[in-house]
Amino acid sequence: MIDLSTFVGLASMDLGPMLPKPTSLEGNQHEASVTLATHDGGRVEIGVWECTPGRFTADRSKSAEFCHFIAGRVEMTHSDGRKELLGPGDAVNLPLGWKGEWRVIEHVRKLYVITLA
Repeated sequence: MIDLSTFVGLASMDLGPMLPKPTSLEGNQHEASVTLATHDGGRVEIGVWECTPGRFTADRSKSAEFCHFIAGRVEMTHSDGRKELLGPGDAVNLPLGWKGEWRVIEHVRKLYVITLA
């Protein structure tokens, strides 16, 4: 039998303490996250993450990530310079090899699914 996992209250779920973001470029950013589930021997992780305003680098050289934004606003800059503005209800797929920058405009919270290469 396969068990079904249900996750409710993602917008208000306690994620624990906010810690300094190591890849932050500006804004003295802090982040918090909670892992909701893992699959395939840890290769797939589902969780909730949030971050304070500022700018940081992102490198998906070793993983792909799907993000669904619950709250806040971000501007993503792809390595080719293209920019996208995303907010609540929007989703983005960052394929294996994606690199770029995130500018958190408003404190952001997202549901994520990371798959390791």
